[in-house]
Amino acid sequence: MEQDDPDEALTELRERRLGALELLQVAAGSGLAAYAVWALLLQPGFRRVPLRLQVLAAHKCGLRPAVGYELNPWLVGLARLHAWRAGCAGSVSYHREDLWKVSLRDCHNVSVFLAPSVLPLLESKLQVELPEGARVVSGRFPLPTWQPVAVVGEGLDRVWAYDIHNGGPAGQAAPAPSSTSVPRAPDPQAG
Repeated sequence: MEQDDPDEALTELRERRLGALELLQVAAGSGLAAYAVWALLLQPGFRRVPLRLQVLAAHKCGLRPAVGYELNPWLVGLARLHAWRAGCAGSVSYHREDLWKVSLRDCHNVSVFLAPSVLPLLESKLQVELPEGARVVSGRFPLPTWQPVAVVGEGLDRVWAYDIHNGGPAGQAAPAPSSTSVPRAPDPQAG
């Protein structure tokens, strides 16, 4: 039995023209691969985000500056497109940065949309970095050990609001009267 030379086989494949059925198979395989990448990597970020968590919604409520952080470049691009379409592109900014490496010391209002597995770590970061009186809004999943001051919405649109009080245990958000207006502008007296 004669073995084929790999270089000869590769040259033969390069010179060969694909038929209609083979082109259809290549197209179907490419489409399936693209869908797999979409479903595994991109689709989770494109799911519906509760309105009160979107940076544009925060901006429209008067919270300034409105800044968003996201690692996925596709989502950053989509967010910038939405800001442009809403006429807010000049006053809303989105950065492709790691939330864990960004300082939140000057933030008075923080909206998060993260998986439950990282929320305990987020609680620690927020307790250390946020100033007294800051408000945190968490979408889809509540912070595991903090007590919310307000819970708004149902199902996938549910959000939990927390106020930072340094007088509480380890800076934990302390309970306060419930309100239906989750976003809040910073106190002008706060530095």
